[in-house]
Amino acid sequence: MRILIVGSGAREHAIARALASESTHHDLVVAPGNAGIASLARVEPVTATDPEAVVELAGRLGAELVVIGPEAPLVAGVADALRERGIPVFGPSRDAAALEGSKAFAKRIMAAAGVPTGRAVDVLTADALDAALDTTGSPYVVKADGLAAGKGVLVTEDRAAARAHALRWLEAGPVLLEEFLRGREVSLFFISDGTIALPLSPAQDFKRLEDGDAGPNTGGMGAYSPLPWLAEAFGSQEAFVDQIRTTVAEPVIARLAAEGIPFQGLLYCGLVVDGASVKVIEFNARFGDPETQVVLPRLASPLSALLRGAAIGSLADVPAPTFVAEAAVGVVMASAGYPGTPELGAAIAGLDAADALDGVHVDHAATAVDGTDIVTTGGRVLTVVGLGLDVEVARTAAYEGIGLIRFPGAHRRSDIAEGIA
Repeated sequence: MRILIVGSGAREHAIARALASESTHHDLVVAPGNAGIASLARVEPVTATDPEAVVELAGRLGAELVVIGPEAPLVAGVADALRERGIPVFGPSRDAAALEGSKAFAKRIMAAAGVPTGRAVDVLTADALDAALDTTGSPYVVKADGLAAGKGVLVTEDRAAARAHALRWLEAGPVLLEEFLRGREVSLFFISDGTIALPLSPAQDFKRLEDGDAGPNTGGMGAYSPLPWLAEAFGSQEAFVDQIRTTVAEPVIARLAAEGIPFQGLLYCGLVVDGASVKVIEFNARFGDPETQVVLPRLASPLSALLRGAAIGSLADVPAPTFVAEAAVGVVMASAGYPGTPELGAAIAGLDAADALDGVHVDHAATAVDGTDIVTTGGRVLTVVGLGLDVEVARTAAYEGIGLIRFPGAHRRSDIAEGIA
């Protein structure tokens, strides 16, 4: 199958890697891609958020399936433009992607679908801010309503800091003040054709920049899968997944369908688990990063069948995905200055040595070729993924790979998946 993947990050590298590993050969093109992706797929220059440019490329390639990786093209309506031309696309419409593009919309859909979540207050003006802070109380959870690349959320007990963060994002649009939910975060992906929701394996990511969950929020500094600790409260990981399928994913997908907004793509459920209680923190409308980098290496089923089944509305004919028992741990290497203004253009050494390790591979997020060097082009640069019999073995492998890679100012957490039994 000729497949066009839209995006340039580690998530797209992981998707391309999974498709390239299938026994059936696929002609893979990634646009715009990066230096790492170019080693296993053809890359083409394109502005990912330009619907007409993506449609033109898909048509020129004769793409039989387009997979949209990042959120921005979805909110820009790229999937809509492809569907209008009859090109099968894995990715929801602009209206359905509002689950991620507008947190207020997501809260409304959850309320209508009876999905458990924290209470929230919409704030539209600076004048309403103080009353909203009084309503939710401390710790304060302040979220930009729209897309913010993982940087629009602040959780703090400092009212002045919460107020300043809200005022900053109010310049761009509404903000939400939400109830603080205590517990452990879990990411669970569902592949949907607008009616059916097929679950993938849960993962846990680490959003804060520094060890011990200190520092600012980021797009994610690492992740692991599976989550053995879920069995304590739910009996098994499978029981947990089934509960989320029936209480969260299916009601939301049914509600969107009832409103004439079928969701065809990846529904990312961001959850907080406290004992046997589960509430939704947020939805995303695409594969998560860095969770994709640890979920897809464990997928035993052909990813292409799942993606195309969702795109053409035929998941009823696709077997439920299965996963190997092996664990995966991914650790992000970031540029100096991230998540603020990252330092760019640093030459990266040790990539081949890390990729050559048994049970280790490197997904590129922000890299390019500069002469004979591969250099950094963004904040999160690489995800180094280790595979092993359990989380600890996989973690050891990932950090062994990390130890071989060097670039000036490189930053990574040292505690990803630490102590997970």
